[in-house]
Amino acid sequence: MKVDHETLHKIAHLARLEVKPEEEQPLISSLNNVLTWMEELNEIDTTGVEPLTHISTELNVLREDVVKEHLTREEGLKNAPAKDEHYFRVPKVIE
Repeated sequence: MKVDHETLHKIAHLARLEVKPEEEQPLISSLNNVLTWMEELNEIDTTGVEPLTHISTELNVLREDVVKEHLTREEGLKNAPAKDEHYFRVPKVIE
């Protein structure tokens, strides 16, 4: 698969990116290099290779989940810059 101008515009639209005309050719070249590399990787014989589920063999050490002393609602809201009776007040971000 080769990336052309139409494919680049489609990808940019899906990713909600604005691509300037002077950036198009370097991006197309870069994407084609990545795809070429992926095609080379597909040619490697991986029979007998177990799929990798984790990169590291390290295990998480989890602490016991126990209920401890916690803040009261009043203590939690004490230093809030904006609050009402029970909640933090924040600016609206979604119309």
